[in-house]
Amino acid sequence: MNFKYKIEGGDFANAGKASSEIKRTLKQLNIPPKTIKRVVVSLYEAEVNIVAHAYKGNIEVDINSKDISIVLNDEGPGIENIEKAMEEGFSTASPTVTSMGFGAGMGLPNIKKNSDYLNVESKVGNGTKVTLKIDLTTV
Repeated sequence: MNFKYKIEGGDFANAGKASSEIKRTLKQLNIPPKTIKRVVVSLYEAEVNIVAHAYKGNIEVDINSKDISIVLNDEGPGIENIEKAMEEGFSTASPTVTSMGFGAGMGLPNIKKNSDYLNVESKVGNGTKVTLKIDLTTV
């Protein structure tokens, strides 16, 4: 099963829509609740990162019998220091974003904690690609 979503930067009213729809699908597929939670936390954090930091982006989710693969591509400022961005509490969110309760610097660390594979590629001035996987064979 393959799902695609378009995300608009700054659209906090719809932030989390993709992760909610994937959660509903995983429940219908009888995926174990712990696995669903890991997928939803990872996807939600990544989705909000696009909304908070990029101009726009897209999400592609592939669900098969072995794993759930999620690829997020955004058009945004990119990440200058990926290693630093992986540290809990590090954030480049604007004051406007933090005033709404987002941008606490837990996005990428939470994705890393909840996924079995994470790769972040970024080019300053162009955008960021986040690829993650949740293994379904070890559940």
